[in-house]
Amino acid sequence: MKELAGRLTALDPDAGAAVRVIAYFDRLAESRAGLESLVRGAAVLAGVPARLVDAERRVSVRVEADGQRSDSALPPDPAWPSAALTPDGVPALWLERAEAGPSVVDAVILERAAGAVRLVLDRTRGRAPADDPALVETLLDATAPDTARLHAARRLGLDPAVPARVLAPLDGRPRIVATHADSEPPAERVGVGPAVAVLDLPDSWAAARTALRFTAEGTTQDPGPRVVHADDLGGIALLAGLVGPGAEPPSDVQTLETAAAASPWLLATLNAVASTASLRAAATAINVHHSTLQERLVQAEHLLGWPVRTPQGRFRLQLALTMRHLARP
Repeated sequence: MKELAGRLTALDPDAGAAVRVIAYFDRLAESRAGLESLVRGAAVLAGVPARLVDAERRVSVRVEADGQRSDSALPPDPAWPSAALTPDGVPALWLERAEAGPSVVDAVILERAAGAVRLVLDRTRGRAPADDPALVETLLDATAPDTARLHAARRLGLDPAVPARVLAPLDGRPRIVATHADSEPPAERVGVGPAVAVLDLPDSWAAARTALRFTAEGTTQDPGPRVVHADDLGGIALLAGLVGPGAEPPSDVQTLETAAAASPWLLATLNAVASTASLRAAATAINVHHSTLQERLVQAEHLLGWPVRTPQGRFRLQLALTMRHLARP
């Protein structure tokens, strides 16, 4: 093959380079090289970064032209030379060539690398649905054997060497996301667990469910964040163990509910005061004049029976609003 490449190079440099590319990826395939090695080969041969993104199997690998792995959360540029992993499939392997012109060598690199990547993925990741409930249940079951959970992770397209986190939406169906995966910010109410090793995902699932209890609908009658990260709760998460869902609400929460029933604007106003840095910022958040906010707060303090414009009163208000979320059934 080397002799053939040399002869072809003398006649046509592109043809000689293409033969060398074919031989290179044949050797990688014979040695059962992994995904990163294949992407690295494409990057080094092309002289530009190469990127593999298979959303279905949650694979994302990017390697610089010097062979160093450097993953990126930015989406690939559609103008880059690319190849699909299956006939009529969507692009999954890119060469990050900014000014891409027709290139025989690039085409051969992409074709051979994509073919080798497809074989590795089919051999190691299969075609299990990314949200297969049985596999997800096994992976999040702390009592299941580690071997069974690692097998489930691989079938779900998760790399055991890459941390992942669990999302807990309101419908109760867990979603697992690798930390390097590109994903849209959740639009629904959801608790987000911390990023952990694959075998520690049951802990992330438990934390995500706790975080979900701190979320709100984001409306005037249920103001608050629709997405809460467990990492951001800190010691506040301890409140979840003190205020059970559906239990009798603490007295400050009962007072808050009674006051809200008398004044429809109250919850949104108090949430703005509790979650912004100043009263002017709170007024801006709910689109009222600063003087109007002051008038509302005078009435709110009368209904609640405690001040909300002092540090201690504001802290009490924050606790009451938080416990209101936790007390919901």
